[in-house]
Amino acid sequence: MDASFKTVEWMKDKTIYEVNLRQYTEAGSFKAFEAHIPRLKEMGVEVLWLMPVTPISEKGRKGSLGSYYACSSYTKLNSEFGNEQDFISLIQLAHKHEMKIIIDWVANHTGREHEWMEPHPDWFSRDEEGNFTERNGWDDVVDLNFENQDMRAALIGAMQYWVRTFNIDGFRCDMAHLVPLDFWNAARKACETIKPLFWLAECEDIEYHCVFDASYAWSWMHATLKIEDAGVNEIYNQLHAYAQYPKGASKLFFTSNHDENTWNGTEYEKYGIAAKAWAVFTFMWKGIPLLYSGQELPNHKRLAFFDKDPIDWTNAPQLAPFYKTLIQLRKKYNCIVEGDSFNLPTSNNQVMAFLRYAYQQSDKQSEKQIILVVLNFSHQIQKVELAHDYLKGEFTNAFSGLSFAFNKQVSFELMPGDYFVYLKGSPSI
Repeated sequence: MDASFKTVEWMKDKTIYEVNLRQYTEAGSFKAFEAHIPRLKEMGVEVLWLMPVTPISEKGRKGSLGSYYACSSYTKLNSEFGNEQDFISLIQLAHKHEMKIIIDWVANHTGREHEWMEPHPDWFSRDEEGNFTERNGWDDVVDLNFENQDMRAALIGAMQYWVRTFNIDGFRCDMAHLVPLDFWNAARKACETIKPLFWLAECEDIEYHCVFDASYAWSWMHATLKIEDAGVNEIYNQLHAYAQYPKGASKLFFTSNHDENTWNGTEYEKYGIAAKAWAVFTFMWKGIPLLYSGQELPNHKRLAFFDKDPIDWTNAPQLAPFYKTLIQLRKKYNCIVEGDSFNLPTSNNQVMAFLRYAYQQSDKQSEKQIILVVLNFSHQIQKVELAHDYLKGEFTNAFSGLSFAFNKQVSFELMPGDYFVYLKGSPSI
């Protein structure tokens, strides 16, 4: 990362929660979402990522409401969600609950009808006939022309507007790798003259970590879908590749998000009975975990992308205690956020076992924090025997609270989709 950039300290042990505002409530508004903030805070969520809050182009609109990612202005609010005061109220309420707000920023393209088009057609990509064009096959958007310096300046000014006017805390940058890296570098420098921010890139290009704090773990997620054929080895290989990233770079791990849920299926379609085991992994490995709207219910349906399709909150979220436990573990045990990992071999290639460990303080004479994670991604009962010198002493099951004495060797019988998390050592001070 550029020496002038530093990840905000408040992000250290946080979980990001993606808010699909349109589908979150029947009203689909800032005001209606406010009612959920105390519940999410109670669950442990401290960073809210709002999908784009800008207005959506009428021209080329898909479905009845269009794509969040086809904006008609960079400095206006989507009136379906509310007005400026409503947005300010939401951010102030989140901040009152000690939560941060990051917004989705779509720098690569706009909708096919944008307020810049008439006065500044040269700010957009055009073909030989002068028609607005797009290079990725998304027919409801038009690419911006990053060779135009005036457009770049206006786009950076628009980003600064959201920081200055609404006091947001960061950006999730859509398809970041499609935008020149030097633009992001200039944008971060300009925006952070106002306040330090958190920067998340939807990309998996290691070079972008010279600007961004975190990037998506897409390759890891794709490997999880091949486990029945490839086993855990491909996953470990991908995790090893991530370990070579620059110091301070973080990966975002998830079992669902707005794209996955709508286009590729819910986590239950993708992972079946192993959905919760994969969720445990996303919180226990070094990185940043992401939750998507409704995962705490759990939500078993694909949410429509271009039309109204509200989440049903009739029943209390059944998985809130499950996610609260995982969120709190990350806050209490520093070895998850900053510790080392050791992979334990198992006799089945659909079972993953690993240790996360660290000393309580920098003093290596102090007590170690040790966490053992055992995950059965298969649809069969699995018997597992594990051995390591660190597996000695009293360990407590994070979910049941029951304690067991380990003596360097331990055996488990895991039901299909089972997950065990055992803790040794005191929580971080």
